[in-house]
Amino acid sequence: MNAPEPPAALLEPHVMATYGRLPLALSHGRGCWVWDTEGRKYLDGLGGIAVNTLGHAHPKLVPALQDQIGKLIHSSNYYHVPLQEQLAARLCELSGLAKAFFCSTGLEANEAAIKIARKFGHDQGNTRPEIVVCEKAFHGRSIATLSATGNPKIQAGFGPLVEGFVRVPLNDVGALEEVARTHPNVTAVFLEVIQGEGGINPATVDYLRAARRMCDERGWLLMLDEVQCGMGRTGKWFAHQWAGIRPDVMPLAKGLGSGVPVGAVVCGPRAADVLGPGNHGTTFGGNPLAMRAGVETIRIMEEEGLLANAAEVGSALKSGLEQALAGVAGVVEIRGQGLMLGIELDRPCGVILSRAAEAGLMLSVTAERVIRLVPPLILTRDEAAQIVAILVPLVRSLLSEPRP
Repeated sequence: MNAPEPPAALLEPHVMATYGRLPLALSHGRGCWVWDTEGRKYLDGLGGIAVNTLGHAHPKLVPALQDQIGKLIHSSNYYHVPLQEQLAARLCELSGLAKAFFCSTGLEANEAAIKIARKFGHDQGNTRPEIVVCEKAFHGRSIATLSATGNPKIQAGFGPLVEGFVRVPLNDVGALEEVARTHPNVTAVFLEVIQGEGGINPATVDYLRAARRMCDERGWLLMLDEVQCGMGRTGKWFAHQWAGIRPDVMPLAKGLGSGVPVGAVVCGPRAADVLGPGNHGTTFGGNPLAMRAGVETIRIMEEEGLLANAAEVGSALKSGLEQALAGVAGVVEIRGQGLMLGIELDRPCGVILSRAAEAGLMLSVTAERVIRLVPPLILTRDEAAQIVAILVPLVRSLLSEPRP
């Protein structure tokens, strides 16, 4: 099945070719549905890559953002932004942490976390601090976050990378213990609670608890990247809460602003005051529009019970996929939690992006062989059933073809 030729309007001679785009452009959306410029309709199983928490054109979010745009979009961090304190207070209340720094993206949030870990070490007299990171991790594409990332393919061509990272397999407590024995300069453990770009790989409850215990015993910071798996996506506000622990540093972004760029680093008492005036900053981060988006997103999520919805509808979606794909040769595993799910196949499956789009479903493929579903948290059971009905025949068809 060949993808259609892109309409002339989609030719982009002046845009850098940094994305392998599908030949369509979206025009508008409502709820969990979007339409392209040719009038075709799609069920959104991607949510802007776990960004559109409230779906599209949410009737409570839109007027709130219109109201804010009519007042003040951006000021500067030279001045107090009252909405920053309002959003920070809510994030601290929901997480049990102490203070927040606001930026615009997950990359920036993770970069700030790395700086916190390094300065934490320097403040203790450690002039060459090291951070433990995981294989298959993804923390961003700046030089520092790329260095923390565990994907050689996206690192290629950008060396020399930043030093100071020690890499271990996810869910291997013994590897953490070995690092503790052999690397005296470690100051922090940095990991995703569910690896997103790495293939929807969850950290186990036991591993998270062991990491928390080891950090407490050794005076390290536990830094949990919740950029993709946080903000209710798994059925709790933050995915680590399923393990009953708290991190010292928690980067957030993606779903925090329901499409408006918002990033944050929320810190517990041990890390909350590591950065002082002049140590870090941002131009756009924490502006009034972004902060209003964050405040309203949390308010609407609470009003509409979206944590429970993510857990219930996500469970129904996973069960539907498991039942429909049970015994299908080539399906390795269906994993994830809430509305963050991955279907691992035994072969590369990038072609399913265009095939799904032709069938009216938006999704993504990560780690070459994993179909990723991260729809808006307003997804209904009926819409989850529609995802299963569209996707399962595509998976079966792909797996019935000769291997490339």
